[in-house]
Amino acid sequence: MELINKTCARLGIKPGERRLVVRIGPATLQFFRKGGLVKSYGISTSKRPPSNLKDSLGTPRGLHEIAERIGAGQPPGMVFKARVPTGRHFSEFPTSDDGLNDNLITTRILWLRGLEPGVNRGGNVDTYERYVYLHGTNHGERIGQPLSSGCVLLRDLDIIELYEEVRVGDLVWIGD
Repeated sequence: MELINKTCARLGIKPGERRLVVRIGPATLQFFRKGGLVKSYGISTSKRPPSNLKDSLGTPRGLHEIAERIGAGQPPGMVFKARVPTGRHFSEFPTSDDGLNDNLITTRILWLRGLEPGVNRGGNVDTYERYVYLHGTNHGERIGQPLSSGCVLLRDLDIIELYEEVRVGDLVWIGD
């Protein structure tokens, strides 16, 4: 939390009462309210090393905010394409040769915007322009393993629970 506070002070940002801390190595997301831990969730991040660079497919580090909340009221497992619900559950999509569906965006989307110019905002390091989200997955049984192309994945019921707690503008720290 100290690193978040220092980064906020450097950027002139006043932290709100809700904060998310994503830890890539241990594959956890912690939800804090008023400085106290509310809940910890298992997550998956990128199959590639962490990276803030465009086209790297790595999970970006640093201080972010929730820019948009998408998917309110959709059932667990709803698949999104271009942030629009398809009307289909992930089980309705064909499986790939390895027996697994592609890594689909399901249930809810929390779209992230980087807050650190030159680190995760602007130019070729812009988290928002890279379409990096916290979202549900059709591979809930594999949470904890590197799975994504840069996003932070949660089990469908976990992203629903988290979605109900957070708001646009809430801070999200992503680190190792």
